[in-house]
Amino acid sequence: MMNQRAQWKGAGMTVIGAVITLLFLFPVYWMVKTSITPITDLFSSPPHFGVLNATFTAYYDNFIHNTDMLRYIGNSFIIAIGTMIMSLLFATPAAYALARLDLKGKSMIMILLLAIQMLPGIMMAMPLFIMFSKVHLVNSYFGLILADMIHALPFAVLVLRPSFMALPKGLEEAAKIDGCNQFTAFTRIILPLVVPGMMTVAVFCFLFGWGDFIFGLTLTTEDSVRPLTLGLYRFIGQYGTEWNNLMAVATLAALPIIIIFIGLQRYVVGGITAGSMKD
Repeated sequence: MMNQRAQWKGAGMTVIGAVITLLFLFPVYWMVKTSITPITDLFSSPPHFGVLNATFTAYYDNFIHNTDMLRYIGNSFIIAIGTMIMSLLFATPAAYALARLDLKGKSMIMILLLAIQMLPGIMMAMPLFIMFSKVHLVNSYFGLILADMIHALPFAVLVLRPSFMALPKGLEEAAKIDGCNQFTAFTRIILPLVVPGMMTVAVFCFLFGWGDFIFGLTLTTEDSVRPLTLGLYRFIGQYGTEWNNLMAVATLAALPIIIIFIGLQRYVVGGITAGSMKD
């Protein structure tokens, strides 16, 4: 009797999980459907949940006939990869120091990081524009990467710190007995053990750079360095929105995110759960 109840409970949870998954996937399906729906069928009433006359004209127009979107995609890759690398370079030693070293004022630093994390990007956009315009970082890849890194860095440190805290406390002492100093113990012993946490930070910092709109809008005036998010904004006009073109480009923009999460889901899940039993 108990086994039968457990089976029914498991089946019920599976059904609930499947329904929730379908609800979350429905906007993705509608985005792809809209991208291959003829413009004349987009506003049919009642709306069609299937595709009656599929067409790939929007993809051809935006990626083959006109290659402007490919330039935007390339800009987004440069910004996202740069944000990811720079965030890792600064967040990894900072998280290690806050987790493993006896520093004064660690509590105040953590509170400051949390406070900065809660600031919306729009509040930092104008001060960054004023500073960057004085040092000629407006309309540059480095300026956009630096702005996104500033926004992503507190999050990266807060996510990576528990991974260092979860490691045994005697690792550095054991490494020093074997002839390592503090730096070599960090690079040779500690870092390989927190790879899942670093992969998690890398994925989310990449997404910070890939999905940025505010800094791309405020720190650029030239299309040569603008990211894909501003390319999407081109389809939203005063007198209407080109929905099929917008959804076609959005579908291509979502592909790197989907591929990254599918390929690195093991590291992402492991990095998120690492250190969850210790703080």
